Amino acid sequence: MDWDKLRIFHAVADKGSLTHAGEVLHLSQSAVSRQIRALEESLNVTLFHRHARGLILTEQGELLFDATTQMVKRLDAAAARIRDSEDEVFGELRVTTTTGFGTLWLAPRLARLYEHYPALKIDLMLEERVLDLPMREADVAIRMKEPSQADLIRKRLMQIRMRLYATPEYLAAHGTPDKMEDMTQHRLICQHPGTPQVASGAMLVAELMSHEIPSTLHVNNYFGVLQAVLNNLGIGVLPDYITEGFPHLVRVLPDVESGEVPVFLAYPEELRHSKRVSAFRDFVMDEIQDYRKRQQG
Repeated sequence: MDWDKLRIFHAVADKGSLTHAGEVLHLSQSAVSRQIRALEESLNVTLFHRHARGLILTEQGELLFDATTQMVKRLDAAAARIRDSEDEVFGELRVTTTTGFGTLWLAPRLARLYEHYPALKIDLMLEERVLDLPMREADVAIRMKEPSQADLIRKRLMQIRMRLYATPEYLAAHGTPDKMEDMTQHRLICQHPGTPQVASGAMLVAELMSHEIPSTLHVNNYFGVLQAVLNNLGIGVLPDYITEGFPHLVRVLPDVESGEVPVFLAYPEELRHSKRVSAFRDFVMDEIQDYRKRQQG
């Protein structure tokens, strides 16, 4: 099909009028009408019902309009990526990470990114499922393990550990365990060992559960675990980065923790020169550096 005719068809379908489409396209009404007739003839279908009050898409016209709408969106996205070669940072950036890291560490810091780039539009996708970056399900990912795809640029940001935390109120009411065996007297709040999570976290939970803890609360993300801990429901397995935002939480059994969990930032090779991606990458790395300094302090 002729791209120019499709462009004209889309404008007519969008505006519902040959005249209004012509104004947008800077063409005469007759020129627009000729192009629409030629497109209908090439497809051997009627795309519009002609009425005194305007044009209405036929069933075949609706199908074609859906297709041209997707084309326009893709072209707009491509144009935005091309404009990334300019100095200004703007447009949509799709970022994916886990629910826990996204809600507890990343989202509270985004205000500083928007201060520098107010025209940036971030689509933050929080889920445990690993989105496919080469297939463009997202632009940037922050993952709790090194990505396996060969065509990704990756940067190791930091390492975290899963530890045990409780509120002072809970410990005052139920006592503080001195050894792993004492956990049988407490409710354990954690992700189920079989749910998608980092391997080190699952191993720590499995080790705790081997002590036949009678009461548990399983939540499928660390944000939910944190909410239960903050409401004095028990002792929770949580990533160590939560202590900065909730300094009143008490670490329980300081010798008990998971192995190191690496945190990686990754994005497709084709976005190497994207201004949006570079701005987000530099922002996250600066925040990580400041976070490390505060932890050391």
